[in-house]
Amino acid sequence: MPMPGPCPVIETDRLVLRPHKIGDADPIAASLGDFAVARMLTRVPVPYDRQDALDWLNTVTSGLKSDWFFAITMADDVHIGTVSVELRHGLWHLGYWLNRFYWGKGLMSEATQAVLDHVFRRMPQAEIAAGAFADNPASFKVLEKLGCTIVGVSDVYSLSRNAMAPMIDMRVTQSGFQSRNRDR
Repeated sequence: MPMPGPCPVIETDRLVLRPHKIGDADPIAASLGDFAVARMLTRVPVPYDRQDALDWLNTVTSGLKSDWFFAITMADDVHIGTVSVELRHGLWHLGYWLNRFYWGKGLMSEATQAVLDHVFRRMPQAEIAAGAFADNPASFKVLEKLGCTIVGVSDVYSLSRNAMAPMIDMRVTQSGFQSRNRDR
């Protein structure tokens, strides 16, 4: 299984995507403490607090994982969201979330586009899995823009919802990503 290497810093027109740091705990806790954000994620407990953020940050900043966990920031370096590419069960998975006050501005599309561009440069043969809850059309739109195609629907447990919920399962390869993003 090819590995992507160390998590880089990626700059886009409006964003700086960088590795996380322990100092991101407070803005992460504020963002994921918002149920509107947490309910769209599978592995986030409710309530979510600073200690939850610190526990997660200790894992992703340890250097022990080959996964990429990007902090989404703007020019002020304040953490407003996350994009990750994580190896789970032998398949790379794209995950992301954004603070609710930044929704609807195209920032997640910009961030995920930049991250997948780097992933496919490092691992051109990779197939990336992703998914969106069926009641999250904004996330589904982000994945469509990346060239993801639907491979199925499954019921998954959402910790924040404390319930099973339908997930639209998707995949993207380098060729699908490039063909969808060639004209952008």
